[in-house]
Amino acid sequence: MREDLIKKTEEFVKEKFDGGRYLTEHPEAKRYRLAHTYRVANVGRDIARAEGFDETEFVIACLLHDVSYCEEFGEDGWREHGRTSARIARPFLRSLGLPEDRVADICFGIAIHVDDEADFEGERTAFARSVCDADNIDRFDAYRIHENLAAAKYTELGPAEQREHVESRLAQLRSFLDIEFATATARELWRQRIEYYIGFYEKLLAQLDRSEKVL
Repeated sequence: MREDLIKKTEEFVKEKFDGGRYLTEHPEAKRYRLAHTYRVANVGRDIARAEGFDETEFVIACLLHDVSYCEEFGEDGWREHGRTSARIARPFLRSLGLPEDRVADICFGIAIHVDDEADFEGERTAFARSVCDADNIDRFDAYRIHENLAAAKYTELGPAEQREHVESRLAQLRSFLDIEFATATARELWRQRIEYYIGFYEKLLAQLDRSEKVL
């Protein structure tokens, strides 16, 4: 892997995030966005190694996938942020001296990672589609379990509501197991994450069973 290009990309992303007004005013959001960026890049490296992608190029794509968070999101800004990230990334990628066809593939992957749509022509290669895969896999990291329970105000719910929440979450997670991915590696990483979540919620449900009476 070209460590010099990776370092330049890290510096570019950090510089962009440091210059963003919203992220500057919300340091917790900047910490999260940078941490998420690194996690996606590490998932991406795992995919690249297993699937034979160029590791440097794919890690760079993952590092840049959310660079548009340096800008203010207006109406429909979240939906557009992949396409905006691609526009920001393109001149930077050219400055790295990458061939134009590789710049195009990286930018297309970044552009489509939100809603599978780009504002320019491109090919949905396994490489390009895998940027979204790496991003989605990170949505199911260990810390998100805490975040999800906190967002649902789980500790404030009564026993029946807690059970309803857990059962609903389990049904949703089981429906996620067969989602398709661009590569076999991404599919396996996804299943590992979802099965980990299912295991946690099954244990939580068993704990609820043991919390109301002697079995």
